Amino acid sequence: MKNETVGHQQFKSISDTHRAFGLPKPSHPLISLINGANTPGGIHPPSGSHVLSLYKISYKPRLGGKIKYGQHHYDFDEGGLLFASPNQVIGASDDGSTADCSLYTLLIHPDFFLGHPIAKKIRQYGFFSYTTNETLHLSEEEKETILSLFRMIEMELSSRIDDFSQDVVISQIELLLSFANRFYRRQFITRKAANHDLLEKLEELLDHYFDNQDSPTQGLPSVQFLADQLNLSPSYLSDMLRALTGQNARQHIHFKLMEKAKELLSTTSLTVSEVAYQLGFEHSQSFSKFFKTKAKLSPLEFRQSFN
Repeated sequence: MKNETVGHQQFKSISDTHRAFGLPKPSHPLISLINGANTPGGIHPPSGSHVLSLYKISYKPRLGGKIKYGQHHYDFDEGGLLFASPNQVIGASDDGSTADCSLYTLLIHPDFFLGHPIAKKIRQYGFFSYTTNETLHLSEEEKETILSLFRMIEMELSSRIDDFSQDVVISQIELLLSFANRFYRRQFITRKAANHDLLEKLEELLDHYFDNQDSPTQGLPSVQFLADQLNLSPSYLSDMLRALTGQNARQHIHFKLMEKAKELLSTTSLTVSEVAYQLGFEHSQSFSKFFKTKAKLSPLEFRQSFN
């Protein structure tokens, strides 16, 4: 059923999505693999932005990410993968065209995973929350791996459906996600120089935030705030930091917060309440509890031990 959700068209089923994209009726109500090579004229999504109540995995042989990322961010020219989770807003293509140039698009209704461990596990893959300019760029070898998995899924879905079909397809999807996870880790490594630039910008943002006189009224910095400042999605920021430092974005904020707290406690005569207020804590008790959890000492005990 199609609805209008905050100005976006919403498609709740595989059938609605096929109809809106000008495709034939799906052979399965909960999963569909669209082969762009078998779709003359390409896939034509509705104009404007839309929302799918589905998981979407697309392989595009040509990516617009080269311009978005800049030359020093770019890895390969062998196409790439884009992921979207249910209820994520999907916009028109960057080049203004209406046709979708995806070679393969896998659409999965969450109910397809009911009763299987992947129903919960799939939420752990952060790349379903990445934005389009955080596409997974594939090498030639990686591309062949991904395409072979799409072909296997296509073959299974086009074969006679039996008692094993769902288990087989779910296993193939899990393998696809595992490879995507591996290849994203590789991408964080191959973009190490660019990611270190982002890390430096993040450090500058946090230093400026805690040194800013407006910090008390702004509260504590959030992952969303930092991601917005860096033009990244929160999930991509966390995964990038985990690859570089072993800490996700929240842990990194806490680390910087502790560094600043220790600096203020050891180099100023500010009271614990004043330190808490300057760092953006609403209540000094919250700061004391946070500090003790991290340092195994209360702020006063830390100050006394330092002196």
